[in-house]
Amino acid sequence: MYNVVGKIKKNMMQGRNTVEEVLCLSAQRGYTVFYRNCDDNNVLSDIVVSHSTSIQMMRTWSYVLIMDTTYNMSLLKDVGMTPTGKNFTVATAFMRNEQAAIYR
Repeated sequence: MYNVVGKIKKNMMQGRNTVEEVLCLSAQRGYTVFYRNCDDNNVLSDIVVSHSTSIQMMRTWSYVLIMDTTYNMSLLKDVGMTPTGKNFTVATAFMRNEQAAIYR
């Protein structure tokens, strides 16, 4: 069963690798993606993903913005808050490490 599903997914990717497929699907579904490659090779090092609706909500309600990183995982989540106290995800980032230079 897993082999069949794998073949179907591979056909749907039309020759793209996994990262290229993520970037393609993100664009099709209204996400904005920023990414960086390592300087010495063509390996993805950092990626930030945000939906166009989330960006518009942040522009509307930019009073509170919380940035939270998970311990020992290079995952950064930006969360905004509406005037009614509801939280919404602005962006999610996966980083190669948590050094200060990465946050720029």
